[in-house]
Amino acid sequence: MKNKLVKSLALAALVAGLSPMVNAQNLAIVNGKAVPMERVQALSQQIARSGREVTPDIEKQIKDEVIAREIFIQEAQKQGLDTTDDYKVQMELARQTILIRDLFTNYQKANPVTDDEVKAEYDKFAAANSGKEYKARHILVETEAQAKAIIAQIKKGAKFEDIAKKVSKDPGSGAKGGDLDWAPASNYVAEFAQALTQLTKGKMTETPVKSQFGYHIIRLDDVREAQLPKLEDVKAQIAQQLQQQKLAKYQSDLRSKAKIE
Repeated sequence: MKNKLVKSLALAALVAGLSPMVNAQNLAIVNGKAVPMERVQALSQQIARSGREVTPDIEKQIKDEVIAREIFIQEAQKQGLDTTDDYKVQMELARQTILIRDLFTNYQKANPVTDDEVKAEYDKFAAANSGKEYKARHILVETEAQAKAIIAQIKKGAKFEDIAKKVSKDPGSGAKGGDLDWAPASNYVAEFAQALTQLTKGKMTETPVKSQFGYHIIRLDDVREAQLPKLEDVKAQIAQQLQQQKLAKYQSDLRSKAKIE
C-alpha cells in the first residue's frame, strides 16, 4: 500500500512538472481544445517575409487573431461546414496552390541567377542600345500641302513649338511643342529615322517627311551618345527578369515532358 502511494505521488509530481512544458507549447485552450503556438509562429513568419517587423504589438494582434480563428473554426465545424463539397474543393485548390508555390520556390533557390548571367544580359542590352540619341521635335499633319505651308511659316519666323501645339496630330508631343525627348533613331519608323539622322543640330527638314502616320516636319535640337544606366543601378531589375525567364522555361519544360491524354 505504501509503495503504491509513493508511486502515485511520484507520477503526480512528474505530471505537474511536465504541465508547464506542455502548456508552453499551446497559446490557449479554447472550449477544451488546445491552440498550438506554432500557428502564431507560422503567421509571424508570413508577416516577416512580407518585410514587416513583428513588434510586440503585432505579436499580440497575431495571438488574438489565432484565438479568434479557432473560435470561428469550431463554430463552422459545429455547423458541418467542413463536410460540404464546396469546402473540399476549396481545400484541394489551396493544397495545390501551396505545393506549386513551394515547387517554384525550391527551383529558384536551386537555380539562382548568377552575377555572370546578369553581366552578360547587361552587355547584350548595352550593345543593342549603344550609339547616338537624338533630341527632336516634330509636327504631324494629314496632308503634304499642310506640311509645306507650315515649313514656309517657320522659315518666315513662326515658332515651331507654337505651331506644334496648335496643329500637330500627335497629341503626346504636340502638347509639349512637338518635343519627342531623347531617343535613338531606331525608336521611329524608317522614313522618320532616315530624315532625322541626316539633319544637323538646330536644323529642320526642308520638305515634308511622309510616313504611315501622315506628314512630318522634323527639327533636330541636339545629339549625344546614348546614356545607358550603370550595371549597379539595374542589376536587381535584370536579375528579377532573368529569374522570371528561368522559371518560365522550367514550367514550359515540365509541360512538354508531361504525358497528357
